Amino acid sequence: MIYPDRFFFRYIGSLLYDGMLLFSVLFIATFLLLPLIGTGAIESGNPIYTLFLLIISYFYFCWQWVTGGQTLGMKSWKLIVVNEQQQKLNWKRASIRFLASLISCALFGLGFLIGLFNKQHKTLHDLLSKTQLVDSH
Repeated sequence: MIYPDRFFFRYIGSLLYDGMLLFSVLFIATFLLLPLIGTGAIESGNPIYTLFLLIISYFYFCWQWVTGGQTLGMKSWKLIVVNEQQQKLNWKRASIRFLASLISCALFGLGFLIGLFNKQHKTLHDLLSKTQLVDSH
């Protein structure tokens, strides 16, 4: 059965918001990196640059999950990520959630849509990392 309620749409809203914020962070990180390159350009498909962006993304999400339980997008939509004991994530759990979310993305977003078929709105990365989103009210 599909459970497309207000909570799921708030989650999608927070993803879009965080996507815009992350894009800005990656843009600034790239801008700061360019003078260090020397040539003034980064080649398309550069694996070191891809790893650089992945590391920045990791710290963007995990630092916020560990320190406050929510990203800026989640805060705007009044959501918080917790572990199975309803506590804030530690670095290990946040790292597992981040890596599992990459799997959700690699499946063309299908890992996120699993939340539509779960009463607790757990996505694939929530199931794999033993986390869940809850109302922060």
